[in-house]
Amino acid sequence: MPDLPTPQDAAEAALFSECWDAVLSYADLCTSGSAAATQLATEAFTHGIHEARAVGVRSKNTGRRTPRLPRIPLLLNSVRTTAAAWETHGQGPRLDPDLRLWLNSEKAARYTGPPLHRPIALRGLRDLQEADAALLWLVEVEALPLPAVARRLGLDPVAAAEELGQVRALFRDRCHRNHLDTPMDTNCRSYARLLDAVTRSPGAATPDDLSQHLARCVECAEAAGCLRLHGGGLPAALAGGVIGWGGLAYLERRRRAAEAGLAGGRTDAAVDTGIAEAKADAPRIGRTGLLVAAVIVSGLALTVSLMPFGAGNDGGAEARGGSADRQPVADPGVVSPSATNRGAGSLVSPEPGAPSAETGSKSDPEPQGTSSSSARAADKTPDSSKPADSTKSAASCEVTYDIVSEWPDGFQATVTVTSVEALDSWQIAWTFDDGQRVSQMWDGTYDQHGSRVTATAADYNKSVAAGGSFAVGFNGTWQDGNSAPDAFTVNGDRCTTAH
Repeated sequence: MPDLPTPQDAAEAALFSECWDAVLSYADLCTSGSAAATQLATEAFTHGIHEARAVGVRSKNTGRRTPRLPRIPLLLNSVRTTAAAWETHGQGPRLDPDLRLWLNSEKAARYTGPPLHRPIALRGLRDLQEADAALLWLVEVEALPLPAVARRLGLDPVAAAEELGQVRALFRDRCHRNHLDTPMDTNCRSYARLLDAVTRSPGAATPDDLSQHLARCVECAEAAGCLRLHGGGLPAALAGGVIGWGGLAYLERRRRAAEAGLAGGRTDAAVDTGIAEAKADAPRIGRTGLLVAAVIVSGLALTVSLMPFGAGNDGGAEARGGSADRQPVADPGVVSPSATNRGAGSLVSPEPGAPSAETGSKSDPEPQGTSSSSARAADKTPDSSKPADSTKSAASCEVTYDIVSEWPDGFQATVTVTSVEALDSWQIAWTFDDGQRVSQMWDGTYDQHGSRVTATAADYNKSVAAGGSFAVGFNGTWQDGNSAPDAFTVNGDRCTTAH
């Protein structure tokens, strides 16, 4: 008869069940259908758990901390490696075609090649103590409210903002060291000190020669994103560097999920049937509109609870070990204060007995610790130099344009459309007034001629119900200005813009 799960096993199971939403979201990006997404997520989840357990056993046997990623990015990496195994063993047609191209490119090889050649963000996050890395990831990439993250990690919510600032500084330091350790040519080496100096100060101007170098050198550009803590580029640098393919699309999905109140989970470590029932009714955000039943999460959690987790059973000793220059901020030994002890002005997160963040709503539209900004497009009448809109008396769609984050010379934005009529397929177009250029897009393909951008639906999101919405996200570049675009049309019909 197998041993019954211990309370410690149940605690670990609850913590891992919180990761399922993130794993499925990325698996959905990587695959061509909902069934394939669920299978990929399940396999990756199992492989990730085994990897984490193996690292814990090595740490326990050697008495030394073995660096590893925190749970969510570890499992997202497991999704990528499992997808690579599918490609190798003949299941490639079930993957996204763009991912297949990436998996067979030099870009993918960087994640499995020599450690000193791997992305700076991946190396920097791995070099942090696991609890510190978890704090950084949950706030910057998962976009969870800081008080909710503080409760999950056992931090004092009043001091969490200060701790987050310290962790950001530590991450920058680790990335700077890793950048200097990276084998690089003489030209890159000559810019290393200047890059460090320029990225330290929010007001420092980037010299023209350095700017041109960053436009040509992928490794130095990645380092710049990790070293520049101001300007709102850190989430993109983390997601792109740690996850790899689809990192920016994943980042956008998690931001949307956090804003919709569907991300995250219980912060107390208990497998609760009430929460499981709530999860059964809560939709997951995904390109195919997946509905993930709680039985999947509960089944995976039970799998974890029946598996010893190596060093995790020592009460968090592994997370506290490692760097000698500081204690991890998210020390599991710290007792989280109650809501009555939270500082004034802190974001309010659900109490342990209240519905989780997956079924509730976010109390503040802007998570602490992020630098994203939002802009609404002005409802402008296009002039004669722009494509003529439909002459219909009433607009058939409404558009919201959001600038997610902005940094020198670049930005990330989302265009969300609500259609009055049902659509079998869609094509949205808009006009930039400041010469912006789209450089990358997800949830659609794009074509740009001059200032006019046209985005076309992907195969998986063509159909839109009457009154339904669709969205595309993209990265772009700008120089003299970055105002919201205008002259929005869908399938040639004009759209109004939300204010």
